[in-house]
Amino acid sequence: MTEPETEKTGTRSGFVALIGAPNAGTSTLVNRFVGAKVSIVTQKVQTTRALVRGICTCNETQIVFVDTPGIFGPRRKLDQAMVKTAWGSAYDADVVLVLIDAERGITADADSILEKLEFVRQPKCLILNKVDRVKREKLLQLTKEITGRANFDRTFMVSALTGSGCTDVLDHLSEILPEGPWYFPADQITDFPMRQLAAEITREKLYLRLHQELPYSSHVETESWEEKKDGSVRIQQVIYVERDSQKKIVLGQGGATIKAIGQASRKEIAGILEQPVHLFLFVKVRENWGNDPERYREMGLEFPG
Repeated sequence: MTEPETEKTGTRSGFVALIGAPNAGTSTLVNRFVGAKVSIVTQKVQTTRALVRGICTCNETQIVFVDTPGIFGPRRKLDQAMVKTAWGSAYDADVVLVLIDAERGITADADSILEKLEFVRQPKCLILNKVDRVKREKLLQLTKEITGRANFDRTFMVSALTGSGCTDVLDHLSEILPEGPWYFPADQITDFPMRQLAAEITREKLYLRLHQELPYSSHVETESWEEKKDGSVRIQQVIYVERDSQKKIVLGQGGATIKAIGQASRKEIAGILEQPVHLFLFVKVRENWGNDPERYREMGLEFPG
């Protein structure tokens, strides 16, 4: 954990881990709490790989939200590393928010999470997400079923997409987190390095553009980041895929696909940096990168032995 930066009086601070099944909405909710995009969001399961911390200040309390990879039955090494990281963040946090997609209910992955919650000793809150899509009767029944299986301090019904109910969660957290100094400067919204966030944004655009065609096993790295004298930034990134056939998909006919991905990514990165961005994308084949320990270190994951 990060050490608190400076002593402040009358303040609280702490780490709040969000755990849930894939696509439960943890990333969307963290972005909603923070009020800015710090975690990428796509329809592809397991979009979040490494831990992403979003920082929010509410009622003199600095809440450090930890967005974790979706928890499910892991098969590949990358899956195993992400699930281990997610549970590790729950054990290390001051408070754990357990997200359940109210529309899908208790899926097999959600069921597995509920079973393992007995090993999490920290205060736990149940967050039913996407409640705007579910009838009240179903919500009440679902809440009764879930709370009958695990001990939660509070239950909240929210819509991460619209923001409904989110203020209640923030107010509760601002009251229960421990007293103490803040961990980060007041104006900081994430501890995620900008060059890594830029790579994640490009990966998001890649998934959004090629959701069905591109396999899950693709990876983006920021190779160079150069601040120019005219105030612009020159960024060079590499999209890694595992086969030549995937490379052709990413490039598209006449390079049209990668051009569209680059334009969308450049626009969003420039908006975050508030300065002009020159983004150059390249596609390379790196076979079986999911078994390369170096890639895991770059993502902040522990390579499973």
